[in-house]
Amino acid sequence: MRQNLGPGVDGWAISLKGMMSIVVVLGFVIAGIYWGVNKYVIDKTSLPVERKKKNKPKLSMGESLKVLVSSQYVRDLATLVVAYGISINLVEVTWKSKLKAQFPSPNEYSSFMGDFSTATGIATFTMMLLGRLILRKFGWGVAATITPAVLLVTGVGFFSLLLFGEPLTPLLATFGMTPLLAAVFVGALQNIFSKSAKYSLFDPCKEMAYIPLDEDMKVKGKAAIDVVCNPLGKSGGALIQQFMILSFGSLANSTPYLGGILLVIVIAWLGAVRSLDSQFSPLAKQDLEREQQLKAEVVETTAQVVGTGNGSLQENVASQSSTNGTVIKQSQEPEITAPEKSGKQS
Repeated sequence: MRQNLGPGVDGWAISLKGMMSIVVVLGFVIAGIYWGVNKYVIDKTSLPVERKKKNKPKLSMGESLKVLVSSQYVRDLATLVVAYGISINLVEVTWKSKLKAQFPSPNEYSSFMGDFSTATGIATFTMMLLGRLILRKFGWGVAATITPAVLLVTGVGFFSLLLFGEPLTPLLATFGMTPLLAAVFVGALQNIFSKSAKYSLFDPCKEMAYIPLDEDMKVKGKAAIDVVCNPLGKSGGALIQQFMILSFGSLANSTPYLGGILLVIVIAWLGAVRSLDSQFSPLAKQDLEREQQLKAEVVETTAQVVGTGNGSLQENVASQSSTNGTVIKQSQEPEITAPEKSGKQS
């Protein structure tokens, strides 16, 4: 549509108005569907009674730090959360700055981001299908290692093209690319695969890691990670970049140091995964054995109850049978008449 616009017409403004119009129309459609479902489809009398949610403990910052210090298992789990937040922020912000340099036009930028979002959706859907298979076949450790491994490989490729891409200019020119464009493509692949791995593997592995913990540590550990680690992971990357920009003057000058920091964080992440796997597998095995033992005890108790009931039933049947036999025997004996009795007496 933008190609057919006349000279002097802002194609980006036309695209922006079109997208906002679509958003507004779809919003009204969603509201109408929601109203129709509640009005004509759902029978409110058949809805189950809403259960009251348990109040989660609210830990202070000091209490959260005490929980993190007291358990190596929770510390390793917290390292995973913080490392992902910082590393994805470092790469994504740097990539978007190079993306704007490659596509300064808003139309080109929005077109590329549209293709990027489509590719992210396809990759995430595919990984959601494969994630369950990976967990079942290779186990928790391999599944949890995939996300940092993807970030490590693609991050090294991205920063290497930014820092050492000039000697590769003749080679990249044969493919119709510049070092900047190649770095943008590698950064896009990094974001696509890391986000798809995050949704399909990282999040399930993180939630599975809470299962072997006892109930108290499970609740407190999750609360501590929510209080300390989630905000630290989201804001840690931004704080590092601000410090680098203040120290070196610009994001471009900070790129080598950001690459080094990313490398250190991902290596620490891989170490935490390895440590957590060595603790998770025995705990999960103990939890499984405990569950199997409880099931065996329940089956044994049920069998005893059923056996006792059957024994009582058999005794009742036997007693009833003996009583019935006596009655039948008595009924089968010949009845002695009065003359016979007198004859026997004489």
